[in-house]
Amino acid sequence: MTLPTFTYNPDPIKLEVIKKEKTDCPVYNKERDYVYKGPFYSVEDVEKEAYIDELVYRTPGYFGWQQEHWLSHCGDFCAIVEYVGWKEIEHLEEELAGDLIEIMATFNMTKEKLKEWLVNDGALQGYLFRCVHCHQHRLTVDSN
Repeated sequence: MTLPTFTYNPDPIKLEVIKKEKTDCPVYNKERDYVYKGPFYSVEDVEKEAYIDELVYRTPGYFGWQQEHWLSHCGDFCAIVEYVGWKEIEHLEEELAGDLIEIMATFNMTKEKLKEWLVNDGALQGYLFRCVHCHQHRLTVDSN
């Protein structure tokens, strides 16, 4: 059995929300090769009901410290790319400028402190998204 393609989470195995593991499906009473280990999510303001249905009912989530926050762009949800720290996104600093300003204001920190504290698998965790239409990157963070 192969996994379907998920619009908003193209690599759920990499993000460890789906694991290759034998399991019994309670709905179909059949053995399956994969099991969903991820969370559910909150929904950001998006106009089209079809986008919300795709995200809520057919997209694996991602692991966050608090409640997951799914970003949007071009009137649609973005695809989760990976968990990141500053070193993974520093080449995207200009593209992520708007998100970085918002994050610094939310956490009341300077850019220097953000660069220091934003560490993959650290206390301030980054989540990199990409627009499924224009491919613009977006960033959100979460702290433990």
